[in-house]
Formats: sequence, structure tokens, C-alpha cells
Amino acid sequence: MTDTLAPERPAATAHELRLAALRTELKARGLDGFVIPISDEHMSEYVGGYAQRLGWLTGFGGSAGTAAVLAEKAAMFVDGRYTLQVREQVDGRLYEYQSVPATSVAEWLAANAPAGGKIGFDPWLHGKPWVDAVNHALRGKGASLEPVEGNPIDAVWADQPAPSPAVALVHPADLAGQSSEAKRSAVAEWLTARGMDAAVISALDSVAWLLNIRGSDVDRTPVALSFVLAHADGTAELFIAEEKVTPELRAHLGNAVTIRPRDAFVPQLQALAGKKVAVDPERTVQAVFGVLEGAGASVIELTDPTILPKAQKNPVEQAGQRAAQARDGAAIARFLHWLSVEAPKGDETELSAAAKLQALRAESPLLRDLSFDTISAAGPHAASPHYRVDEESNIPIAPNSIYLVDSGGQYLDGTTDITRTVWVGPGEPTAEHKDRFTRVLKGHIALARAVFPRGTVGGQLDILARHALWQAGVDYAHGTGHGVGSFLSVHEGPQRIAKPAGGQAGTNQELLPGMILSNEPGYYKAGDYGIRIENLVLVEPREIAGQEGEYFGFENLTWAPIDSTLVDRGLLTADEIAWWNDYHARVEAILAPQLEGADLAWLKAACAPL
Repeated sequence: MTDTLAPERPAATAHELRLAALRTELKARGLDGFVIPISDEHMSEYVGGYAQRLGWLTGFGGSAGTAAVLAEKAAMFVDGRYTLQVREQVDGRLYEYQSVPATSVAEWLAANAPAGGKIGFDPWLHGKPWVDAVNHALRGKGASLEPVEGNPIDAVWADQPAPSPAVALVHPADLAGQSSEAKRSAVAEWLTARGMDAAVISALDSVAWLLNIRGSDVDRTPVALSFVLAHADGTAELFIAEEKVTPELRAHLGNAVTIRPRDAFVPQLQALAGKKVAVDPERTVQAVFGVLEGAGASVIELTDPTILPKAQKNPVEQAGQRAAQARDGAAIARFLHWLSVEAPKGDETELSAAAKLQALRAESPLLRDLSFDTISAAGPHAASPHYRVDEESNIPIAPNSIYLVDSGGQYLDGTTDITRTVWVGPGEPTAEHKDRFTRVLKGHIALARAVFPRGTVGGQLDILARHALWQAGVDYAHGTGHGVGSFLSVHEGPQRIAKPAGGQAGTNQELLPGMILSNEPGYYKAGDYGIRIENLVLVEPREIAGQEGEYFGFENLTWAPIDSTLVDRGLLTADEIAWWNDYHARVEAILAPQLEGADLAWLKAACAPL
């Protein structure tokens, strides 16, 4: 008998080793599991490098997702935006793929956690509603959520980055349109009217808006890591790392804002014993509730009082947004011209195209950052709505294919977000390409032309963007519109346009004048191509002859050509063709003065009437 050698087991991957290290740490702490979200102490969507715990553990690069790790199994939870991406980035041997909202972390843990098990969570990374929901789900099998002291990921992440040390910056009144003193006074009136003593402001963009400050602590979002306690007398306390504080910041904030070290936040919460404190459960972590309740404060769950005023842009912010969009549109036009010349040669890639677009935007001295990582998606990658290119995923932009680019800039006077889908020649798109593109276009136009009464919520308008797609038996798995900040977060609540089903937050917020939203219907064919057309719009009052009550519509903010090569003119109505021609006449009028030479000639051709 001859000896046979067992096949060598392949070396463990980095993410396999990290998962094993986490499980060892959990066992040492007496925990049967742990939940890892993409979040920070401020419930941010985009987080600093130190808080990218889910990405470090699993390899997932999206902006929304959660992992649940037990001793013998683990799962990754993402929504429809990341169905394809999660399978490309996260090892299916290590994690089950779970789709939200079809299931949830709470349901999965209730089904898989051991009876009587202790599931750890970091109370500085999860909101109170999530904690309540999971506790309720676990109660049936005697299991429980256990808050941890110190995140176990941090204990095994040897080269974890430190939080950003960048200084906080003053956002001047000529860009903000309203002084911090006036904003704090409005919050004080809000507190007084409700019998409150103070409000916890923990969302980073709320802190930035209230105090008229900005920062560079989070990639793509100009905020500074900090908390605020706003008081009913109009004063406030800012909790921020001392190295971030400059003489300019002190002078800007004045005597009514006390600057304290960030680690003084918990003691000052404890000092609110016996006080009535407003805390937003959607935007504040569980730890804050725990500290206040433990200290004997009366915690009242109310929406952060800065949310609606921040969403309704004042006239100065609106003017800044228009200027930023016109500037951004010129960069987009120059990029699209460049792409039309270079991409058909077959030498460009997703990364080279993204770099070219960023370089064109960076020619403006007002640009401070991108507003998110550019979605530069060729061919099948465009079928993943939130695809993010890197060195490993990068592919050529092939001739005779669809290319989708979703991008934006953070300018001092406004935040932009635009998606264009183009056909890369020299051949012609198929009938299917043109049909799907034109149906997406019809939805975009229908929403752009919408007129609606006061009290209308985004969920009531969503069908306008989907109707033409539904008629062909197709749909898309993301929302149609999100709010956008003013040199702040590119995803800003509470307004959004989305299907009202599935408990999606924000669809019950009525649309009010001054709110900015995206208009971005799409279509995605897995493994083949994707289409999205996105402009930003501003809610504005509308005057209608004989109207009864108040009516609103949308002012278009984004100006850049839409690719006529992909349009099936026969699918468009006369009104839709008129919208197209009017829109492109405006594009040419706004962008032409900023362009010259071949760029200008390309623009004029791209804006020709249908």
C-alpha cells in the first residue's frame, strides 16, 4: 500500500485570520457573538478610517452594511444597492449573504444565536431603536444583547488608524447665510417651547450646521468630529479634541459657546441629572441614552431640532448651490467631451476616467473634496448601483458598451451629485439599451416636471420615476431621491423620494421649499450593464391659475448634457421632447460661457434639439 498525501489546505486569507482573531477575543470576554455595523459615535453614513471596522473585518467597501459574528457562523447584511458588490468583496465561505429588508440582524440572531447566549454590541455605534428591536427578538430564546466596554475589533486591529487630528474650520456667514447665534437662538426657542433644558446634537453635519463650522475628519464629508449640547438659554457646549481648536475657531464661536475636550462629553451628560434633555433616537447612539438615564436625567425622544432648518436651504445657500452646480456642470461637460474622444480607442479604464474627472473638478479653487467616491462603472460593473472601483476591480472601458459615472464635488458654496450614462462607440447601442435608457429618462422627466400640493411626501412621487419601467416589467432596487446638504453631507435627511414600503426612513417627511433632492431613476441588468440619470432639484413654490392651496414643484439645479445616442425618440411624448430641448438649451446657455474651443463645439452638438 502506498502512502497518499492529503491535499494542502490553502493558506488562510487576511479576512479569515481577522475573523478568527475576533472570535478568540469574544470568547475571552465571555461573549457568544458580536455585531459590527458601518458607523461611528455620531451614527454617520460615511466614517473616518478609524471607524471602518466592518471593511477591515470583511473586505466590504460599501457605505451601508452590518455583520453578525457567532462562534460557528457569521452573516453579512446589505440592501439591494450592494447585492452584487457584497458577493465580489466578502468571502461567502466565511459569511452568509443576507438581504435587507427581507431579513434583519435581529431576525437572524433570533434564529441562530445560542439559547441564553450573550451577543455583544458597541453602544457607541448603534442607535436605541436597533438595540430595542434586537433585544426584543432575542428575548424569546433567553439570549441578550450585552454592551461592551471597548470595541473587540479595536482590540485585534493592530494597525487601526487614529482619528483625524485636522483642525476645525470656520464656515463664513456669507456662505452659510445665517449666523450661528441666530441658529442657536432658534434651537433655544424650540427647547423652551417644549419645556426642555437641553438637546444633544451628535450628528456631525448637525453640529457643523448649527455652529457654522466645517472640517476634514471624514473623507468626502466636510465635518469635524465633535458633539454639542445646546441649552435653552441659547448657549452651547462643543466637545472636540483640543488639537482641532484654533484661535479663529474660538473667536468665531464667541463667549456663548464653551469649548470642552471631547472626553468631557460623558461627564457633562452626567451633569444633566434632573434636567429634561431632548435626544434624537435616529441620530444618537445608545450610549448617550444610557449615560443620561443612568445619571437621572429625563430623556425625551425628539427629532434633532436642526434637521428641518438644515434641510430647507436659505436664499444664500440656494444661490451658492446654483453657482456650484454651474461650475460643476462645466467640469462634467469637459469630461464627457474627453470621454467621447478617448474611450472608443479602448485605452481608458474605470480608474483613469475617475482620475480625469477629479482633475477637471480640482481646477476650481473652491473645490475641497469629492462628495463621495466616484462610481466609475464600465459594462457589467454599472449593474451594481454603488460600485466602487479600486486597483483590483478596475477594468477597461470597452468600445461599444455602456459606461456609467456617478460623482460629485464638495465646493465651499455647495455639494454636487450627478450621474450620467453614456454609450461608448464607435458602434451603435442595441434596441434594448435604448429602450431601457429611454424609460429611465421618461421617469426622470416625469419627476422633474412634477407639481404637488403642500403635505406631499417623497413616497407619493416615487411612482412617477418608475412608471415607464414598470410598464416594461422592470424596476430598480434603490430609492429615487435623497436629500443633499450645503457644503455638507451628500446624503442628507429627512427628505427622500422612495417607495414607502419596507419602513424606509424619510418617506413620511413632507417636501418643503428649500429642500434639495436627487432625481435618479435607474435600470440594472446583472452581469451586463446599468443605467442611471441623476440631477439635483430644489423644491420651490408654484403659481397655478385658479389654484386652491399651496403647490410646489422642482427647480432643476444640475446642468450637463444627457446622451442622446441612447434615446429612442419614438418612446417619448411631445411634452417629453419639449422638456429635453428646453433642458439642453439651458445647459448650453449656462455652460457655454465657461467653455472654449473643442469643448464648446462638443457642448453645442450635445445640446442640439432632438
